[in-house]
Amino acid sequence: MLKTLDQSLKLLQLFTKEKPEWGARELAKEVGLNHANVFRVLSTFEANRFLEKDPKTKKYSLGIRLWELGLTMRESFHVSRLIRPILQRMMEESGESIFLTCLDEDEALTLDALEPDNVVKYSVSVGSRAPLFVGASYRSIMAYLPQEQIERIILQGLRQYTKNTIADPDKLREELVHIRENGWAISTGEYTPDVLAIACPLFHYDGHVMGSLTISGPIYRMSEEKKAKCMDILMRGKQEIDEIVQNYRVDLSRYYLFG
Repeated sequence: MLKTLDQSLKLLQLFTKEKPEWGARELAKEVGLNHANVFRVLSTFEANRFLEKDPKTKKYSLGIRLWELGLTMRESFHVSRLIRPILQRMMEESGESIFLTCLDEDEALTLDALEPDNVVKYSVSVGSRAPLFVGASYRSIMAYLPQEQIERIILQGLRQYTKNTIADPDKLREELVHIRENGWAISTGEYTPDVLAIACPLFHYDGHVMGSLTISGPIYRMSEEKKAKCMDILMRGKQEIDEIVQNYRVDLSRYYLFG
């Protein structure tokens, strides 16, 4: 490790939201270093535009070069690299399929799918689309849409995919209310026969719904105990993804696909 470089970077990390400006002597006292050495480091950062010096106060603050680097990092960073390990862990803990879905106008689009090595599993292809009214994965998104959009989707017609599909408008409206009350959705054999799915909505950092997270598997494996376990895994996964979305303040679908 280069000691001088290490000390220089540690000085830079002291510029925070709580303390965005530092004088050279003030900073030297804070870190217990020689004032002349600290001044040279600050001058070097200033010359390379990593810091700016106020001509009146003689205090330093973060410079435009750091802002430029931050933009470069934000544009090149692929959020999926953070989310994929969460989905992987959920699959391993539950032993079932995990799906990440986003809202695309009046449809749902599968962004990612992880499936266990079980002989019997529920497969959904990345990039596949589905209507929002059928099944937990999609209805957990629909429940949080504006009411006028919900009614528009209903007016487009509710296709009966299986005998369990909710195709009655009034029953669908009631189910959407229940989802909003519970914060999650469950469906049994509605889109694909003999498959149970548990899903929860994912929200954009500004509050509107943008997708869902789902655990699904064959009904015969989904005992009450297994469903409770999957619910716990699902909610922990949701919390982790919510934190990523808030921290990076990004649109999940845009950055997952194109980040």
